[in-house]
Formats: sequence, structure tokens, C-alpha cells
Amino acid sequence: MHATQTEQSKRDHGGGLDAAMAEFGGARQDWLDLSTGINPIPWPLPVFTSDAWTRLPDRQAVNLLCDAARQFWNVPDGADILPCHGASAAIARLPALMQGDTVQITTPTYNEHAASFRNHTWQVVEDNADTRVVVHPNNPDGRLWRVGELNADFTVIDESFCDVCPDETHIARAATPGTIVLKSFGKFWGLAGLRLGFAIGDPKLIAHLREILGPWPVSGPALEAGEQALKDLTWAQETRARLSSDTDHLDAIMTAAGAQNPRGTTLFRLYEVADAKALQNHMARHHIWTRIFPYSETYIRLGLPGHPHEWAQLETAIAEMEHLV
Repeated sequence: MHATQTEQSKRDHGGGLDAAMAEFGGARQDWLDLSTGINPIPWPLPVFTSDAWTRLPDRQAVNLLCDAARQFWNVPDGADILPCHGASAAIARLPALMQGDTVQITTPTYNEHAASFRNHTWQVVEDNADTRVVVHPNNPDGRLWRVGELNADFTVIDESFCDVCPDETHIARAATPGTIVLKSFGKFWGLAGLRLGFAIGDPKLIAHLREILGPWPVSGPALEAGEQALKDLTWAQETRARLSSDTDHLDAIMTAAGAQNPRGTTLFRLYEVADAKALQNHMARHHIWTRIFPYSETYIRLGLPGHPHEWAQLETAIAEMEHLV
């Protein structure tokens, strides 16, 4: 059954640059896409072995990746790890692992979780339920959830953006029965197109998810790149420092122009302005694509520029607008 137009509109995402180009013109190389929370300066990909492309991924490659993930995220011994085709592959199948028919998902948040549960005929509520999903830190406002708030029988903790603030992780809970922690490789490492994510948690739930996903859920190149990137601790440390500095720079630009209440993570920033749609259109006329939300007329979210010419493009667009609010 196809989703209705209303359902599809609720599942809005960043990206959509093709549609922006169709409306505002310009070639793809002219555009600065700030509509996502993807690191604009990615981890440098290695030279892949020929086997990564020509052979089915073997158990050794999966084990090497899982060992690197266990060490990088300090995964407790009692938790199982399943690499998958992006965190979204796990999100789409999580409701099949849980028992019940009502899930608590506090909004606003990443909308694929609610869509997935609704597609499995669950009721999504804001109040207490035996199954709960939280995004930590939350998208789009950066809210951090505390341990005392994660006490449902079945708990999903989506930490797709938590690698910028590793001290805040709830990975220590991953061995708790009924718990799954999701990790995304595309956000912090800036390689969303590689399609690599992880479900980490209760071995019984992970075993069920492994059976649902079937053999070879991750490509050979993703296994190789993921293993090497997770071992590159120097890059991770330097990247966190750069993202923090760039976030301060972006906040300074936007608040000087009148944007209010900056928050989010160091991969994306949420601001409040008088008319988010008008600001998005202004930016688009300068070939900068941003993110607004169907539930708010004032929220606008920007990712970070990466290179000096991208910062200059953003600063020029802001300078040519009298005010944001």
C-alpha cells in the first residue's frame, strides 16, 4: 500500500536538491547544500582491495568491523553488534522486533521512527508506553535524554548524531534486555552514500534483526571503510574540534543577523526566525539549500559549510538580507 501524500509530507527530510534546482536554477556545482547534518569534510576513503568489490562479504570482514565498532564505542560485552545498510535499514524493521502495539515517540524528532511503527500498525503516542524511541541527541533541537527517562520495557536509542559528543552516549545500556542503540556512519564520518549503520543491543533482539535483514546486509567496501575509519582515533578527535569551532562561527554569523535560540549539535544548527520559508527562499536564490519543517513557521536548520568558499557563499547571502527576523 502506497503512503498518501499527507503521510509522505510528514516524512520530510533534508536533501531534495534536485527540486531546489528546478525551482531556483543553477547547476549542482553552484549549490551549497546545508539541508542535512552530514559532516562536510568526510573521512578520506582508502584504496579498496579488489576482493571488496568482487567477492561476497565474508564473516571475517564482518567480525573485523564489529571488533572495531566495539572498541570505538566501548560496547559492553553483553551486547551484540549488527552492521546494516545504514541506520535506516534497522529503523524500518524495529517494530517487528518489539512486543506491543503502542510506542512513545516525543516530538518533534526524526520522523522515520514514527513512520516505521505506523507502517507496522502500531499507535504512536506522546505519553508513557511499554516501548519507547528517543533520538539522542535529538534531531532537530539537540535535546539530550537522561538515563532516568529511558525506562521502558523496550527502548530504542538512536545515536546517529552522538559521535560529536561521545561522553553523552548511552551505549553502556546496550546490554540491557529490551534495548537497542543505533549508530550511523554517514553523519560524523561524512560518508552517507556508503550506507553503513549499526544496531547494538540486546542479543535476542539483534539476533532477530539479523534474521530479518538476511545475509550480506553490508557491502564489502562499506565493511573495509568502516573498519579503518573506526580505528582512526586521531581523525575523530581532530574532527570533533573542527566541528565545534565551525559551529561557533556559524552561530556568530546567524545570531548577528538576528536569528535566535541557536541549538542542535555540531553537525547541524537549529535557529528561530520570523519567517523560515522566506529565509529558505532567500538562501535558495543564492543557491544555498536549507531545512525547514512542516510543523513550524519559525524553525530553520543549517548544516555546516566545509570549505572557505562555502563560508563566503553563506556570508554573502546573509549580508544581502537586511535582517532574518
